[in-house]
Amino acid sequence: MRAVLPGRPQPNLQAVCTARWAGQRYVAYVTGHALVILTGPHAILQTIYHDSTEPLCAIGLAEDTGKIAVCSDDSVYVYRPHGREEGVLQWTLQCSLPLKRGSGPVKTLSWGTTEELLVGGLSLRLFATADLATELWTKPLSSPVKIAQFSHDASLIASTGAYDRLTKIWRRLAFGSDEVRFDVTYLRHPASVTNLHWRKAAPKDHTIEHVLYTLCADNILRIWATSDPHALQILQPWAQVDLQEAIKPRLAVPLKSSSARYAFFIDNHQFTEATERALEAAPVQRKEHQALDHLKEVARRNPDVCVVLDDRGHMSAWGFERVGCKNCKTSDIFNIAHEEGLNLSFTPGDSPEAGQAQLHCFADGAHNADLTLLTHFFDGRIEWLEGRVETLFDPSPRLHRLVTKATWSGHDTPINKIIRTVAGKHVVTHADTDQLLVWRQVTDTRGTTLIRQSTLDVTKHVHRTCVLDDRSLVVLLHPDSISLWDARSPRAVPVSSLDYTLEGNPLCLIILPELRANAQVIHVATISSEMHGVVWEIPVCDGRSTSDMADTGSNQAALKQFTTFQLDMHSELAFVLPVDPAGALSVVSGFIDVFSRDVAISYTKGGTLHSWTARIDQAGGQVEWLATSTVETGIENPSLASASSIRKAALVDSQRTSLTIWNTRAAQLEFEKRFEAQDVIRDLDWTSTPDNQSVLAVGFPHRVLLLSQLRFDYLNAGPAWATIREIRIREYTPHPIGDSTWLSGGNLVIGAGNQLFVFDKKVDIAGTLVTDLRLPSRQSFSRDLFNVVTRLNGPLPVFHPQFLAQCILRGKTLVVQRIIVELHQSLKFFVDGDELDSFLGLSMQEFCDDDEDLGGVARKELSSSYAQLSLEDAGTVTEELAATLNEKLTKVALPQLSGPEQFHLADIVECVATLEKQRRSMDDNAARFLLFFRQHMLRRGHTAPVDVTWREIAWAFHSGSQDILTDMVSRHFQSKMRWPQARESGMFMWLRDVSTLRAKFDVIARNHYTQTDEKNPIDCSLYYIALRKKNVLLQLWRMASWNREQKSTQRLLANDFGDARWKTAALKNAYALLGRHRFEYAAAFFLLADCLRDAVAVCVNQLGDLQLGITIARVYEGDEGPVLREILEERVLPLAAKEGNRWLATWAFWMLDRRDMAVRALVSPVYTLLDSPASPNLHAKLFLVDDPALVVLYKQLRAKTLQTLRGASKISPKVEWEFVMHNARLYDRMGCDILALDLVRNWEFLRPSPEPKTPLAESPVDPRKMLRRRSSLVVADLPSPKSPTQPRAPPPKVFEEPEASSLLDSFGF
Repeated sequence: MRAVLPGRPQPNLQAVCTARWAGQRYVAYVTGHALVILTGPHAILQTIYHDSTEPLCAIGLAEDTGKIAVCSDDSVYVYRPHGREEGVLQWTLQCSLPLKRGSGPVKTLSWGTTEELLVGGLSLRLFATADLATELWTKPLSSPVKIAQFSHDASLIASTGAYDRLTKIWRRLAFGSDEVRFDVTYLRHPASVTNLHWRKAAPKDHTIEHVLYTLCADNILRIWATSDPHALQILQPWAQVDLQEAIKPRLAVPLKSSSARYAFFIDNHQFTEATERALEAAPVQRKEHQALDHLKEVARRNPDVCVVLDDRGHMSAWGFERVGCKNCKTSDIFNIAHEEGLNLSFTPGDSPEAGQAQLHCFADGAHNADLTLLTHFFDGRIEWLEGRVETLFDPSPRLHRLVTKATWSGHDTPINKIIRTVAGKHVVTHADTDQLLVWRQVTDTRGTTLIRQSTLDVTKHVHRTCVLDDRSLVVLLHPDSISLWDARSPRAVPVSSLDYTLEGNPLCLIILPELRANAQVIHVATISSEMHGVVWEIPVCDGRSTSDMADTGSNQAALKQFTTFQLDMHSELAFVLPVDPAGALSVVSGFIDVFSRDVAISYTKGGTLHSWTARIDQAGGQVEWLATSTVETGIENPSLASASSIRKAALVDSQRTSLTIWNTRAAQLEFEKRFEAQDVIRDLDWTSTPDNQSVLAVGFPHRVLLLSQLRFDYLNAGPAWATIREIRIREYTPHPIGDSTWLSGGNLVIGAGNQLFVFDKKVDIAGTLVTDLRLPSRQSFSRDLFNVVTRLNGPLPVFHPQFLAQCILRGKTLVVQRIIVELHQSLKFFVDGDELDSFLGLSMQEFCDDDEDLGGVARKELSSSYAQLSLEDAGTVTEELAATLNEKLTKVALPQLSGPEQFHLADIVECVATLEKQRRSMDDNAARFLLFFRQHMLRRGHTAPVDVTWREIAWAFHSGSQDILTDMVSRHFQSKMRWPQARESGMFMWLRDVSTLRAKFDVIARNHYTQTDEKNPIDCSLYYIALRKKNVLLQLWRMASWNREQKSTQRLLANDFGDARWKTAALKNAYALLGRHRFEYAAAFFLLADCLRDAVAVCVNQLGDLQLGITIARVYEGDEGPVLREILEERVLPLAAKEGNRWLATWAFWMLDRRDMAVRALVSPVYTLLDSPASPNLHAKLFLVDDPALVVLYKQLRAKTLQTLRGASKISPKVEWEFVMHNARLYDRMGCDILALDLVRNWEFLRPSPEPKTPLAESPVDPRKMLRRRSSLVVADLPSPKSPTQPRAPPPKVFEEPEASSLLDSFGF
């Protein structure tokens, strides 16, 4: 935490106290209904809230026990410390003191010895608080007491009332007895007594010397001491000092004279200790410094020090030597310093609290400072100043003798809203009582904090608030009026007010974008629940704000209504709110379009998000609104929403436990998380880095999560957002968070109760939240928030594994080769700590060369010669080079990569070397599949087994090297592939040749039979019956004599299942097995009864294995069968539409021989291509459905056949342009900016579809004319229009099985 604003202190003399207990300095004060305990200027220890109706007014801290007493008008509470030795110091309520009714309000508290507490009001009461609170003594008074304080040994009490000229001195007559008695004497003063101060004895000083300092309204300091113990008076006057005459201006004609006088005291033992510390800390060369010499001379006289100052920075320090001696000499009172430079932050003004302050000084060396001064300003501030004692009393001129470390202020009632300006340099806090404070961000070498700038005394309820940047203007929207305030002065001045009428309840107050950056007017608007709105105009002329116009009497023109409007929305509106600003004040061009910056967001009860932009038409006197985006989130009755001006939006469901983050430009879901029921989301706040990377603060009752956007990772399906920091405030305050907002620069302000907490932008990268975010942990453990976010989102180095993988998908294998070779060269002499060029010395042109998909041998010859990149001298990525490079990667740490990323890079290098070895025998699609399948297998041992995605299946499906792929996949599983491994590799989805498919399925069946030593025929029944090899299965059952089901199964399989009787028997067995949850065996019996549809349904529904169902259908009836078509049309395509899986959809359409739709499915949402589309779920809107590799496959397939060309011709140029630009933005979000540039630079759009020469022309238009080149390579797969479509031959009913004896050798029999 950078700074804390614990709340507004009460304007009472005893609202603040400080004491040193157990070797630690504590400061405590009361604010509103809360007690705040601090140990430093920015170190809050505990906040305790009271449920009483009256605010707290006084506080006392016992130096011997650490107990704290606080009081309101009718109650006194005593708190006891505990947990100090365990390091978890906290104060808990010990007791409440019993006060009689009618005893009057309590005004003062003071701790004595043996845990005795003095309570002052209409009477003085003494309580014992050691165990149970008991009243020891009470004394009614004629007038309420204002101050009552024990002396250091608790034998005397000094008390005085409001406007009282008499100070009563109460002397205790007995200690330890049951009866407590005091006698009283009076100290007369010519004017009312304003303050008292007892001199404190040194900790080891057991002498009893009572010295009392009294301050009066006549600005005379009077010193009272026990100079004559036999006199009638307990204390006798010893000396006095005229504070008015103590400060004399240096100039003959005082330009800055002031009659205000303030004083604080440094007791003699504290002054001596501070001097000793100053001498010890001074370097040797400064031991004879003038200030130190002067300090030593003063300290030798062991004086009490009184520092007198005014509100103009003038200071006069006086020493009192031998206080208490019977005869006071003139030399006993001497001047120590008379200087300038002790400037306190007094607030100018005519309010009663403006010039009042209470000063508390301690010089015990706390926080490495010789002297600390706490200034309690009665206008609601506490200023913590620190400095060195020799600097304070240095006779030479100085500008700043004490340095302000913190200013504590805030509200006295809970904060419910914090509003920031666009630039984030000012905020307005709104409390429950409609009290508004304007704060200014201050940044110096110590960090960032908030300084209270102005207070708005508002009498009407404030509905909405906005603050105008750099003009100190605050606009308040009331239920029936709007007002403008000038907040440059400590008390804000109302400038103008205007009534308005509006249909519906006003929902927001929005600052509209102007046509110019330095516009002469500012426009603000409100929108109601009925979508009606009003725009007001605030003129700013010649650099003057509207408050300047108010000074000249033109305040009626400062605020005027500009226009009214109505937004066109048909849905039931839930809320409209301004977007969180990200950057400078919005400025629009001369026209309005969807690229304009958003200014507002609305959401309906049905969960539809609308982003809005606006443009002011000054000449026409109107405002234009445009909906820039619409997102159907499907979240009913959202409870909370927030958006940024860079097209990010967050939405919370009705239960306030589920959070979703959307990209409103692309209507894309980027993040979804459901929290625990007790984690109720209360606030959402956006900010952005200078390069427009988004950060979201999610507020809960007692914590705030900071979520950063991440690079998209489609290959690993990584998250797009992650928590990088958690801020917990329960250790500072028990009050729940009211609101939070961002300041400029990345600092976060949190309001909880009546307190504000300013947290810095440091992120602990060694913490548990960021260990999985691929940040290099070898650097510093704490980094700047914006640097961390940039590191997680910025452009990737060219040797980053994600960049290399995307290059391979784009077909840039030669570029990948060049990068790896250059990385190998760069790391030869690389050591930890060296810089590594992110581009490895490669030019941008090398990445943006057009990698045209060449076919066949021409591509291989061109690649082998490296003609495109002139790599004859560079060599290729051989297995030897890969081994050498990976060995180097295990020894050095690349500065741009984390440990997991470097491990991933070594995997890619090894995979590329393997591909290079097989390069002459496989095409690009086979290389794509094999690379990512091998990476999948390398990561298999580190993660839970998952199947390859439909993206990899699509690459292998469209490969012309499937024989090599099947061989290499089989070798990966040591030629013991069973169905789980086959499903993991997707082999039976991407194999196109049915005969090869059946041969591999036969191998699967054999491996399932031999997977155990007992060789159970049940394990392979489904596979052999799908292959129509019932006789083989029968022979296997004959050898399974150990199985108790052998005889019955063998008799059943021996029958002819073409007979209806045995079909019925097989079906009965299938249903019986379903009842026993033996689903795979049940599917086998459905196949035995020739019920393929039922067998597939069992595989898909009961087993949940879609791949198995499709494979069974393909093996049993081929790729032309009706059941397979039914699965694809009724199961696969609706599933693809529901999940938004375009890879699955294009594969299914291609299997259905609808290749035109296969191409369109890569560009358009799948549900738009189906006759009866399934409703897409939330997952279908996730960012992972938009893989940029889709554009690679689209470019490849559209020119492959005439059908695909015809499908591409149905995609409008606008849709294709949006598709390409969207994928370019995805590359940019992935950190692959170079590939985005390459995509938009080298993309070729199809020519417009040629029209037929005559309307009656029967010959169809040749789609090849749409291509710009290579039209001869397109496969003509369109049916002839003149020949009728021949019906497909039905599959054979009976499969000719081979003799069983010929197959037994395959099983080792």
